[in-house]
Order: sequence, then C-alpha cells, then structure tokens
Amino acid sequence: MNLKFKNKKITGILAVLPEKEIKFEDEIDNYEFTRRQSMKLKLVMGFNKRRVVNKGTTISDLCVFGLNHLFDRKLLRKEDIDALILVTQSPDYFMPATTHIIHGRLGLKQDIYCSDINQGCAGYSYGLNQAFMLLEQDKINKVVLLNADILSTKVSEKDRSSGPLTGDGAAITIVENDPDGKTIYGSVKSDGTGADALIIPAGAFKLPSTEKTAELVKDKAGNYKALDHIDMKGDEVFNFVQREVPPMINDLLDSAGSKKEEIDYFMFHQPNKFMVKQLSNVMGLSEEKMPNNLVENFGNSASVTIPTLISFNLGQRLKKESFLICICGFGNGLSWSSLFLEMGNLDFCETIDYDN
Repeated sequence: MNLKFKNKKITGILAVLPEKEIKFEDEIDNYEFTRRQSMKLKLVMGFNKRRVVNKGTTISDLCVFGLNHLFDRKLLRKEDIDALILVTQSPDYFMPATTHIIHGRLGLKQDIYCSDINQGCAGYSYGLNQAFMLLEQDKINKVVLLNADILSTKVSEKDRSSGPLTGDGAAITIVENDPDGKTIYGSVKSDGTGADALIIPAGAFKLPSTEKTAELVKDKAGNYKALDHIDMKGDEVFNFVQREVPPMINDLLDSAGSKKEEIDYFMFHQPNKFMVKQLSNVMGLSEEKMPNNLVENFGNSASVTIPTLISFNLGQRLKKESFLICICGFGNGLSWSSLFLEMGNLDFCETIDYDN
C-alpha cells in the first residue's frame, strides 16, 4: 500500500539509552561454541556491546525520562501535545495502554489522543505514518511518537542467535504540520503467513506463562531457550528481508519520481550487521549511504533502531542541514514499511543516557 502526505515534518528526535552496558566477551561462555567460533561470529554479525535495562525498569520509565528531559530544556511543552502514540511490543501491562500510564505520570491535558501500537521492527515508519494521518485533523498540530522496547528481558542468555544482539531503548520523535513541507511518500506491507518466523510463543492469552513454558530446551542449533523467550527462524527472516525490501524501496522511489543516487541516506532497521550489509549489496548502496553501525554499539532495539541510528550518525548535522532520507523497517508480523522524506533543521537530534 502506497501512501502520500503533504505539509508535515519531523521537528525533533531524541534517543534514550539504558545505562547498563553488556559486552559480548562477558557472555561468551553462555554459548555452546568455541571461543574461536564465537569471535568469528562476532565479526560477521556485529556482536560487540549492547545497552539493556536494569531489572524493574520499564518502557514508561524510559519515555517519561526522555520527555521530562525535553520539558526541562524547553524543547517541548506539555500543553502543546495533541496526540501521544507509542509503538512497542513490551508494554508495562496488558491493560491499560502504556500511553495512559505515561499520560498520568506526566499530568498531560485531557484533550489528547493516546494510543499504543503493537508493532515491532517496522514500527518506526508505522508510527510515523499514523502520526502523519493524525495531523490531517484540524485540532491536532503536534504529535509525539514514542518508540520503546525492552526485549532483552525476553531473550534467553543461552541463545547466541538473539542474545548478543538484543538491546533496549526508547526514542521520541516530534511530528508537526508544516505549510511549506515537501511531499512525504510511504509504503506499508504485511504477510501474516509468516507470523511464526519471529515470535514469543508463550506469555499472552493463547499460551499463558507457566513453569513448563519457562523451561529451557536445546534447539537444533545448540541454543537453549524457553517458550517464554523470543524464537526466530533466522533463515526465513533473512530471506524475507532480502526478497521483499529492495522491490519496496524501488517502488517507493518510483512513486516519488526519485532515484537511489539522489538519496543522501538510507536509514534502515538494524537487526544485525550481516543482514544490513547484504541488503546494501543487493541494493548497490555504500556503507556511507546506508550505515550499519548501530548493533555493535547499542544492540537491536526493535523499532527504536532507526531513530537511534539517525541521532547517532547525523545528530548535530540535522539541526543545521537537510537531507533526503529513506527510512525502512522490517520484521515480525511479517511486516515491512518505508518512508521517503526530507529531514532537517530540527529543533533537536540527540542521544542521552537514562539515569534511574
């Protein structure tokens, strides 16, 4: 599905990183690999270090901390927020929605739209699409998009396919109307037939958590994980990304009347270094245009990776310059989504550490 938006813009991006850092070498004995095999895997996949929350920290904590940071620096006013959207797959509770928890903790106005979106690695572009649609309403002028996940709490420490990659974090993106804004092009796609390729089998109503679902079981690859943990069919996810993402981007740029050579940056979701590098090779893009340096520094934080990638690589430049950027997320669902837009002259674009 192709989408088009006019007179909208992003005016700020803030990434919030948990304070706890774990290095790959500190966990290397958890895996049924020799040290030599593990270090080779580190080089290929981008294993290095990741940021994770301390026990008891939730996504509302990260989001409230980031929003208070913006309030204190007078980069955002509570009374100006007309809509609050949260994209997550690790909510504080089954109910109520975590946006309402955040709303209450911050004392925001009652005349406001609050909504949680259950979406994973494609969630940044999904959330931006929702924000742009809300801005079509006359009474909504400023939308705060929150992306947050703490999926490290749902990964087995003995799973070398997901454990060394999974990080936590939150991001805050401010989206507003702009009468002079250039057209934004978007695309969203889904394939539910592949829903079991990336799944947490137990913990919700279909299969509630029990002592049985918490038992670690060795899989064919030598990883130990429980039904309560993330289960990924790596080959299926990799093939899905390489097969579906390039044609989506080609179609998106065709609809915008643009060519790949005209795009300054391709800011894509960061599942691991190998997958992003292979994707850039298929698309004929250089690492300068398509950065893949996030996982090795912070880990894969689902929908938080793209805004963090932007702030980490462009940061202060986006406060003074403008770039043509293609955003693309892909992952569980299966779902994949992209946006092509001009981004720049932001009020803020930075990364901060969460201080509990």
